[in-house]
Amino acid sequence: MTQISHVRRGTGSPIVLVHGLGSRWQIFAPVIDLLAEQHEVIAVDLPGFGASPPLPGIRPGPRGYASWLTQWFSDNEIRRPHVVGSSMGGGIGIELGRTGVASAVTAFSPVGFYGKPGLRWVQGSLTAMRTVARSAGPGLDRAVEHRLGRAALLSVMFGRPTRVDPDAARVALAGLAGASSFTDARDDFATYVLDPDDDPGALRDIPVTIAWGTRDVVLIHRTQSARAREVLPFARHLDLPGCGHLPFSDDPQLCTRTILDNRRTS
Repeated sequence: MTQISHVRRGTGSPIVLVHGLGSRWQIFAPVIDLLAEQHEVIAVDLPGFGASPPLPGIRPGPRGYASWLTQWFSDNEIRRPHVVGSSMGGGIGIELGRTGVASAVTAFSPVGFYGKPGLRWVQGSLTAMRTVARSAGPGLDRAVEHRLGRAALLSVMFGRPTRVDPDAARVALAGLAGASSFTDARDDFATYVLDPDDDPGALRDIPVTIAWGTRDVVLIHRTQSARAREVLPFARHLDLPGCGHLPFSDDPQLCTRTILDNRRTS
């Protein structure tokens, strides 16, 4: 059996953390131990990202990865978890909620709520960041040691980039540079556009929180969070003041409360 990179910590009802495009499980490091005080926490590298190899027969993207995770949960005895997703992982969480696999969904800046300009922007901005991460060489390692370097390199993804630990910045940029399924997953975004007429399935029957950083410039907060409210009017919608596209190091305590408050309503 192919080894999928993941961590499991804590005990209690399960919370599964699912990263976004070009990311890896370590993006959730600022909140894992906080969540593990009350729950079993499982953070996974999707196939073709982080330390998990790509797998044949899987279509990278929200629906394809949701289908794969459904089986992976079964194989690893993870039953009806609270799925917490970031960006593409948010779309994956929405799909797992729709099919009834998840007992609750918390999605941070999920994909799927863009129009054509927003789709082109998110695909282009992440591709540009990946190009920088792949071409910067040893200079990148030196740059992230300094506050100004982290501000320059990470401000697209983080609302407070100087709070990112230098080692965490290296891991994040290496994950973006090395993700073998990046292109396929990025291109799949064009097929994943959510609409108010879509069947929500079991989403109406479980706690759903959509949280958006007010400084998100990847999946634009102002327009796409408003669209999310139209598509999922029954969900709890939150703004995360001062946070960017990846809010977990911007404000770990706020992100943790956002997740646990959703769980307590289930």
